[in-house]
Amino acid sequence: MVRILYVEDNPDNVYMLSRRLQRRGFEVIVAGDGAEAVARARDQTPALILMDLSLPVIDGWEATRRLKADPATRDIPVIALTAHAMAGDRERALACGCDEFEVKPVEFDRLIGKIETLLDGRGRS
Repeated sequence: MVRILYVEDNPDNVYMLSRRLQRRGFEVIVAGDGAEAVARARDQTPALILMDLSLPVIDGWEATRRLKADPATRDIPVIALTAHAMAGDRERALACGCDEFEVKPVEFDRLIGKIETLLDGRGRS
């Protein structure tokens, strides 16, 4: 089963999206802030990370920078999930290391397409 780390501090969002991902056959582990995300990525070695950018403790921008700077986690694809939809936010997310960008509210089928594309690039089994 493919493991996804979902980094989100809103319990309603966690409940909704993680259940939909589980129904699609993914194992979902959750982190509620950026510091926890970095630790879980190192310990749990997910195949992919869904990263909210507005997080407590360490924001998603900095958490992604740290993950991409660490040889143990740098190759894990990161999809930014954010309500930030201002001009330049996508480019900023990609510049800090995110591999993809998705605006909330998430359009689930489009997100699944991005997840599958990134996992296929890593040799998903």
